[in-house]
Amino acid sequence: MMMEEVAVPRAPVNGNGRNESGKEMIQMKFIHLSDLHIGKRVNEFPMLEDQKYILKEILSIIDQEKPDGVLIAGDVYDKPVPPAEAVQVFDAFLTSLADRNMPVFVISGNHDSPERLAFGAQLMAGRGVYMSPVFDGHVEPVRMNDQYGSVSVYMLPFVKPAVVRRCYPGREAETFDHAVRCVLENITGEGFSADERNILMAHQFVMGASACDSEELSIGGLEQVSADLFRDFDYVALGHIHGPQKIGRETMRYCGTPLKYSFSEAGHKKSVTVVELFEKGNVSVSVRPLHPLHDMREIKGSYSQVTDRGFYAGTATDDYLHITLTDEEDILDAIGKLRSIYPNVMKLDYDNRRTRAGQTVDTAGEIHKSPMELFGELYELQNNQPMSGKQEEYSRKLMEGIWEDIN
Repeated sequence: MMMEEVAVPRAPVNGNGRNESGKEMIQMKFIHLSDLHIGKRVNEFPMLEDQKYILKEILSIIDQEKPDGVLIAGDVYDKPVPPAEAVQVFDAFLTSLADRNMPVFVISGNHDSPERLAFGAQLMAGRGVYMSPVFDGHVEPVRMNDQYGSVSVYMLPFVKPAVVRRCYPGREAETFDHAVRCVLENITGEGFSADERNILMAHQFVMGASACDSEELSIGGLEQVSADLFRDFDYVALGHIHGPQKIGRETMRYCGTPLKYSFSEAGHKKSVTVVELFEKGNVSVSVRPLHPLHDMREIKGSYSQVTDRGFYAGTATDDYLHITLTDEEDILDAIGKLRSIYPNVMKLDYDNRRTRAGQTVDTAGEIHKSPMELFGELYELQNNQPMSGKQEEYSRKLMEGIWEDIN
């Protein structure tokens, strides 16, 4: 992709951050989105209507905020080959953004097909919609200008070690951390100006991020990359992790999904991130809350409790629900009966003496262990001695290769 220049006219400002009329300085503003997962089904419930609803709300926020650009940091779709309805929903969303005459930047995530997402990229660039191309080792920025100078937006799609090794023969890229380090060293090499403002869009699992059940991550963190790799960028717009959060600093953030996609996210406050860039070194970050068509909640109690009108009166009974019944005996056709009150029950289970007695396997000490640690323990148990350094290195490379193949 050739480097593009996008002009953003701004009134001049003085050194106190105010323009000549004394009004507050005008910033370059971006809306940061990611992980739309258009076409996703949750517990076999289609989410397309909920996604249409939330995208309309995002457009409303965009109309209020009037940003200079929109950053969509990967996982546009939930499948590499999305259903036609999902493509139509994203097409309508992109068209609505393009009609507002603001640049839109989109990278592919691990759920997307880079080739499909990049189709028509050169044509769409004419409307100010910039799609990350299939990664070939080069990441050219789109450059925007305002009264402070230029802002360069670098779009890095989801990359795996095998892809990076093909693009940089002879360079070390055995792990995800090595691979991303290699790419970023190339980006921040010749032609990169640390004195100007630089934004990076990336779709990777950064160490320190808090994950949830709806993400497809490697066991033991094989995908993780160091947060320190991104130090040269004024703002890092991350995708991949579904909970909104900062990583180390306010200006390196996961904006999270616009909707809840698992009950591990029931407590999340979904939002869009608003990023404002002033002069170099002055970045402001805030969030705008989102209000879904159906919330995702968990409720617990006996069957008689949760079906009592006093319990559910005044609540959103059409929310997506995980109901835990505390009755000692199973209720006949419980989910069918509950759906007469709560039509969108997604999950039903029991918490009683019988179910608690069945929970006899203690894995608390193992869930945080890496695959290598678990395999090492198994090897030592079977062979009465630990693995040698050579065996350990061979096993690690084998595991990393398997993880790449299944992703």
